[in-house]
Amino acid sequence: MDAPADAASFFWDPGRHADRRPFLLGRGAVTDAVRAQFRASGFVEVETASLQVSPGNEAHLHAFRTTITAHDGRAATLYLHTSPEFACKKLLAAGETKLFTLSRVWRDRERGPLHHPEFTMLEWYRAGAPYEALFADCAALLAAAADATGARVITWRGTTCDPRAEPEIVTVADAFTRHAGIDLLATVDEAGGSDREALAARANAAGIRVAADDTWTDVFSKVLVERIEPRLGIGRPTILCEYPLCEAALARASARDPRVAERFELYACGVELANGFGELTDAAEQRRRFESEMDEKARVYGERYPLDEDFLAALARMPEAAGCALGFDRLCVLATGAQRIEDVLWTPVPDLDTISEAS
Repeated sequence: MDAPADAASFFWDPGRHADRRPFLLGRGAVTDAVRAQFRASGFVEVETASLQVSPGNEAHLHAFRTTITAHDGRAATLYLHTSPEFACKKLLAAGETKLFTLSRVWRDRERGPLHHPEFTMLEWYRAGAPYEALFADCAALLAAAADATGARVITWRGTTCDPRAEPEIVTVADAFTRHAGIDLLATVDEAGGSDREALAARANAAGIRVAADDTWTDVFSKVLVERIEPRLGIGRPTILCEYPLCEAALARASARDPRVAERFELYACGVELANGFGELTDAAEQRRRFESEMDEKARVYGERYPLDEDFLAALARMPEAAGCALGFDRLCVLATGAQRIEDVLWTPVPDLDTISEAS
C-alpha cells in the first residue's frame, strides 16, 4: 500500500523524525539524570498498574475506560489512571518510605502544545518528611534536566528562566495581591468554605470577566490563568504555595493557617511543571472531599467515577508523607528547547483528524 500523500504529517515520516530526533535523545538524557538523582538519594523506583478501579476523583479530569473480563465471562469496568498517586500511596501504607515512578498516564479531552492524552508523570514520595522538602527536590530536578541537555537557560514563548537559580517562593495569596490586586483569603474561611460573590466582585473590579454561572473555583482559575501563571518562573523558578484548602483535595490543611493547604506548584517560564502536597491521611475527610468532587463532576459533566475503597483503607494506615507529581514531558520540552510536547514523544497518539482520515 502506498504511503498517504500527506505522510509528512505523521511522526514516522523520515524528515519529520529527523527534526524531532535531537529532542528525543535529549529526553533520554533527562530520563537518565532523573533516575540517577533519585537513586543517589536512596529512593526505590516502582512500577504501578495502569488499570485501576478509579482513575482519580477530581471533578475536571477525564479518564479512558475499558472492560476487564474473567475466564467465566464476568465483567467489570476499569479505568486507565490519570495519576499513579493511589497506587503509590498504597505502597507507602505497605512500608515503602522513599519511592519514585516514571509512570505512563492518560487523560481525555487534553491536547495542545503542553498537553497530550497519553503522557509520562514523574511522581515521588517521602514518608515522614515535611512538604517543604519537595521544594528542594524540584529545584534539583530542574537543574539536573538542564545539565543533562547542556541548557544554560530554558526558554518558552519568549520568556527565559535560569534552571539552576534558587526558586522564588510565593504564596497564592501574595501572588493574587501582587498580580491581580485581589485579597484572596478574604473570600475563604477557616472551615474551608468559600464566598463566590466576594471573589467574583474582586475579580470584576480587577477587570476579569466573570460569568453568572462561574463557581468560586471557576473564578479562582480565571484569575490564576490570566494574571498569575504568566508571571511565574520568569528569570528563575517559582514555587507557588499555600493554595486555598478548597483547591487541594488531596492535601492536608496548613498548621499555620487552616484556610490554606500544604499544596504547591513549580513554575518555569510561566509553565506549570509540578504539583506537590503534604499528604492528607484522614480517610474520612478524604472520602468527604472525593464525594464532593464527584458531585461537582456529575453536575457539570453528568458522570462520576467510583471511589477506590482499597485506597481509602490503605490511606488510614499510611504514614505522614509528602508527595509530588511532575509533568516529565513538559520538563523535557523546556530542557531541550522543543516547541511542543509532541516533539519529545517518540510515538505521539494519533489526533482526531488523522483518525478520521484513516477511517
